[in-house]
Amino acid sequence: MDINKKRIVITGAASGIGLALLNEVSCFDCQILAVDIDKLRLQKSIIGLSNHRARITVFVTDLSLPKNVDGMFKKAISQMGGIDLFIANAGFPYYETIRKADWEHIERIFQLNVFSPIYAFEKLNQLNIDQNFKMVITASAMGVMAMPGYALYSATKAALHRFAEGVRLELRDPCQLMLVYPIATYTDFFITASRNTPIPWPAQTPRVVARAIVKGIQQEKKSVNPSFLFSLIIFLDRFQPFIRMTYQKYYARLLDKIS
Repeated sequence: MDINKKRIVITGAASGIGLALLNEVSCFDCQILAVDIDKLRLQKSIIGLSNHRARITVFVTDLSLPKNVDGMFKKAISQMGGIDLFIANAGFPYYETIRKADWEHIERIFQLNVFSPIYAFEKLNQLNIDQNFKMVITASAMGVMAMPGYALYSATKAALHRFAEGVRLELRDPCQLMLVYPIATYTDFFITASRNTPIPWPAQTPRVVARAIVKGIQQEKKSVNPSFLFSLIIFLDRFQPFIRMTYQKYYARLLDKIS
């Protein structure tokens, strides 16, 4: 997909991968609806953009609620006339071992990480029933390789992984839905999830992820793994699963020492 002249929505645009994406995509001649829950941070992020050519509109909302997702679509349609590219990057960070039953906590993380992007995809598909479109969802490497301390978070990303796998079989063009599987990324994720959250190795910068996403959009890919090492581990896991299992056990022991 050529990003120029496109009408684009980027969620979670105020920080981390979302902000890096905003920096990369705003260099194109396009329209962007930048969405985040943090109004002040979003405004500061847009002011800090350099060399941008895009026409950017701000929309502040909590995307864990369906009425707010509806409102975001209404804003995009009224402001830009439609949506050609939707990048669902907003997500709920979570790190803690399972110790108590908490229905509301489970519901909260699934609302933003799973329900919101799936609902947005359904709306985007309906909006562009006879037109080409592309949706990008930021999943996670943990969606295909779970880690201790991230049971619920991994579950939300695994749900997106299977949703994408199934819905592509229904689409006239499977490349209309692209999932991204970043490894640990140097963002506020680990601060928000828990102040004692160790950053898994290896890790990468938001800029690396954002550039991989832009390249994947341009090349009409169905999935993007920004880390070559992670791609290699997943490939080798088909033949030698002990590599993945050794890494998971090592990280579990590391968490035991910290806790």
